[in-house]
Amino acid sequence: MTSVPHAASYYAASANDKVERAQLADNIESDVCIIGAGYTGLSTAIHLLELGFSVTILEAARIGWGASGRNGGQIVNSFSRDIDSIEKTVGVENGKLFGEMAFEGSKIIKGLINKYHIQCDLKDGGVFAAINPKQMGHLEAQKSLWEKHGHMGHLELLDGQGIRNVVDSERYVGGLLDKSGGHIHPLNLALGEAAAVESLGGKIFEDSAVIRVDQGDNPLVHTAKGSVKAKFVVVAGNAYLNGLMPELQAKSMPCGTQVLTTEPLSDELANSLLPQDYCVEDCNYLLDYFRLSGDKRLIYGGGVVYGARDPADIEAIIRPKMLETFPQLKDVKIDYTWTGNFLLTLSRLPQVGRIGDNIYYSQGCSGHGVTYTHLAGKILAEAIKGQATRFDAFASLPHYPFPGGHMFKVPFSAIGAWYYTMRDKFGR
Repeated sequence: MTSVPHAASYYAASANDKVERAQLADNIESDVCIIGAGYTGLSTAIHLLELGFSVTILEAARIGWGASGRNGGQIVNSFSRDIDSIEKTVGVENGKLFGEMAFEGSKIIKGLINKYHIQCDLKDGGVFAAINPKQMGHLEAQKSLWEKHGHMGHLELLDGQGIRNVVDSERYVGGLLDKSGGHIHPLNLALGEAAAVESLGGKIFEDSAVIRVDQGDNPLVHTAKGSVKAKFVVVAGNAYLNGLMPELQAKSMPCGTQVLTTEPLSDELANSLLPQDYCVEDCNYLLDYFRLSGDKRLIYGGGVVYGARDPADIEAIIRPKMLETFPQLKDVKIDYTWTGNFLLTLSRLPQVGRIGDNIYYSQGCSGHGVTYTHLAGKILAEAIKGQATRFDAFASLPHYPFPGGHMFKVPFSAIGAWYYTMRDKFGR
């Protein structure tokens, strides 16, 4: 038994593949060594293997153990900051490049599911739900922005009646449906991608935490019982690096989000809550998100704990949010609760770059990681292959340390979140 099992989540309980991979116990060589078997690492591995590289993944715990196997399972296009915000930073010309990339992650996910026959309860359609008229105005602008960048034919604005046709709640005044979005069982997606890696000849070692990386022409990646000598290293640990690469931590902060899953609902109740079986997220700064699982449970998440502490009673945090949206669930039993960490940057944009000539990294999805990580894997593979245009675009994004330094970034961020929560509450 591995020393760090999966979190006791609904996803772990319903995982398709419970086979544990071996621990690294030898000194081996590989073209590329990837640290972390989450979406970033797995996507990078698949794309590199398809290009002909040999790949070894080292995972400290289990495949998909972190955010990749605990998230809300929603396939949401674009980035944590939308294309217009990025354009203000990088200029109109580079903004077009980000606009082209903003909708690629969802296509990569669906392409991998199809190509490698991954069973992960894929369902199409995602809704952004507006709680007040100001948020509805933002969604109207978002539709125009996304269509300007080529995302045509997928978006539909929903008025008050339209939103009630897709989610049986009185909380929302309208919404925006993205038919190219969707939702999946996130851990089964990761496990299916791991199987794809292995089918292509890649190696994955679990319970193999990296303790040191010796930089140089051929970096040497050390675990407690073995090592990998490589031409390239990809650091894909995101919120779970635990001090391994200190240079990557100053401008990022782990945060926790909480999720609960109900008991299986009757067909009648499940179909009344979400008649089209779309996933939904609201438009608040600290947003709520929810969807139905493959076996008709409601999965509901929200809340942020800065600094990634595990709250004592997750149900006490999330159940009131669920009941505010769906008071008709007041007598429904909660079967699972869990928390998972994501990595927040001050800009809420991903940090991508290189340490030296041959150690690449991508991190800091800021709560928008399911699609971005799959795009990142393709971009990292392109850069290692020698095509770095898209990698360089991400690497050029400016990043700043949190105010107050390491000691104070949690309280400063919590104050900022409180401010935006108050703005959301009063519709300003």
